Amino acid sequence: MPARLLKIATYNVNGIGARLPHLLAWLQREQPDIVGLQELKCSQDAFPQAAIAQAGYGAIWQGQRAWNGVALLARGQDPVESRRGLPGDPGDGQSRYIEAAIHGIVVGCLYAPNGNPQPGPKFDYKLQWMARLARHARTLVELPHPVALIGDYNVVPTDADIYDPKGWRRDALLQPQSRQAFAELLAQGWTDALRQVHGDARIYTFWDYFRQHWPRDRGLRIDHLLLNPVLAAALRDAGVDRWVRDLEKASDHAPTWVQVQAPSRTGK
Repeated sequence: MPARLLKIATYNVNGIGARLPHLLAWLQREQPDIVGLQELKCSQDAFPQAAIAQAGYGAIWQGQRAWNGVALLARGQDPVESRRGLPGDPGDGQSRYIEAAIHGIVVGCLYAPNGNPQPGPKFDYKLQWMARLARHARTLVELPHPVALIGDYNVVPTDADIYDPKGWRRDALLQPQSRQAFAELLAQGWTDALRQVHGDARIYTFWDYFRQHWPRDRGLRIDHLLLNPVLAAALRDAGVDRWVRDLEKASDHAPTWVQVQAPSRTGK
């Protein structure tokens, strides 16, 4: 019998209230097994749990009114939560990280700070947050279990990951410190799944709302799925569901995904 494949996806919905029809249409058409959502922009009690359950998904989430917010969805089961928020700063009240075991995989869903304008306190917070992420990621990368760190990292790793780096040189997403933080994650042993599958090909996950950037395919790659060595060995495919970005009043992100061989029952 061929090995069962799992689809793990990350999607910055840019407001789950406004984008719920898009989310449900995508879940029905693509049927991902594990989903990380970012930028819910809803309070904890406003999360549309009933609609998502009707679509066949269990969910855990950490809402935050007006901005931020992360969630994990599991097709056909409930995620088993293992962490809510990154360690290292008990005073950080921003909803940016949630972690659970789903289908035999440990999944961390993250929404990294944007960091603009830089320099300034928002950029300082971004770098501090990324340093906390790196410390936590180090505890996960060498686990004997499959682990994925998925989400909107708000980092363009290289100039090959943006349509025109010249116009974005001052943006926090392209700063050397931001790129170094992402590179240090990879140096721990994480695999950047889209690059692993697609090599040097141009592939974007985000197109802003300005100057017809979506119709002109002037995009950025800022949504990433990092896999620890155990899960990277099971990687079979990766891609971007661009059709979602083409919907009316769509999020400026498109769902980004990997397909992996499901862990054996003995590995759970």
